[in-house]
Amino acid sequence: MNFIKRRTILTGAASVAGLSLASPFVSRRSYAQGSSGSVNIFAWAGYLNDEMLSAFTEATGIQANYTPYGTNDELLNQLRANDGAGFDIIWPTVDRVPNYVEFGLVQPLDISKIEVDRCLPSAWSSSENLGAVIDGERYQVPTDWGTEGIAFDRDQMPLEYGTASYGDIWKPEAEGLATVRGHSGLVGLGLWLEAEGRLPMPMREAFVSEENMVAIYDVILAEAIARKANIAQFWTNENEAQGAFRVNGCAVGQTWDSTAAALAKEGLNVGFLAPKEGALTWMEGVSIPSGADNLDQAYAFINWFLTPEAGAMYTNATSINSTAVGAAELTSDDAKAFFANAYPGDALEKLWWWPIQETWFVEKRNEYQDRFLSA
Repeated sequence: MNFIKRRTILTGAASVAGLSLASPFVSRRSYAQGSSGSVNIFAWAGYLNDEMLSAFTEATGIQANYTPYGTNDELLNQLRANDGAGFDIIWPTVDRVPNYVEFGLVQPLDISKIEVDRCLPSAWSSSENLGAVIDGERYQVPTDWGTEGIAFDRDQMPLEYGTASYGDIWKPEAEGLATVRGHSGLVGLGLWLEAEGRLPMPMREAFVSEENMVAIYDVILAEAIARKANIAQFWTNENEAQGAFRVNGCAVGQTWDSTAAALAKEGLNVGFLAPKEGALTWMEGVSIPSGADNLDQAYAFINWFLTPEAGAMYTNATSINSTAVGAAELTSDDAKAFFANAYPGDALEKLWWWPIQETWFVEKRNEYQDRFLSA
């Protein structure tokens, strides 16, 4: 396992020039601004377990109440219904943070209360152009990053790095054996069509204007509908993605890295690879809703989660990469092996970072997704 690659890969996000390697120095200032009370956390299903919650309480004296969700849209809709209240910590992907700012659902962070030196400098700086900083105000602390690539049954659909492609999901041999998430599956298909020279412009241009998006997505949608017989199951959350392989007979799919890692831990012969077109890469982080009641406890959680120990616990549990300085060195051998196998060769240099998804794009992409699902 190459720790240098894991720790510096975020430097290239969105072509932002990152800072130098993070120093192993960690500030000794207490991260428990609040040493009692509670914090209400609304986070992705599977991101926090009893071990992490107990460790946080032991370190800070704060009780953590964890409510899981399955999708970015579920999170956004719940926050809008509550007018930004009900939770102290939320966990959106960075490219969706502008949606929350637009509706006044998150508050600018007080950087003086955050142990910034605990976060990889490359993640901190790269997140600025990916959606975490708007009009000079930071609304999110980057905590983790991962990818969506190709999960595959090693027996039924063996794949190798360098030739593995999003196109493998859509080829005739995968008929009735594939799984994708509606909206991101269209992006993966688009990247394959772009590599084949079949899009009117690069996939990334779809995020620039509605005119560009329509020109690109019309081509993608037609191809997706023509090959829809390949899709045995669509997924929208982690449980559904795992179930596609575990109980519904899928042998290949475009899934999160954590999906394949969880299936492998169960003993299924499922692998995960970054496709040759570049794995779809996301960064996530924690934000504080505008109606949060427990601010000191929220900042305490942020600072605790950026400790090497917490970051390693998170990666060991999810196989998702922590942005905490020193976490990679503390991860388990299994987590290190998964990372090395998923991103061999030049895979880390070819990561395809999600651009900011503005509200108009999300609404339009959902229209195309619905047309695909109902076709």
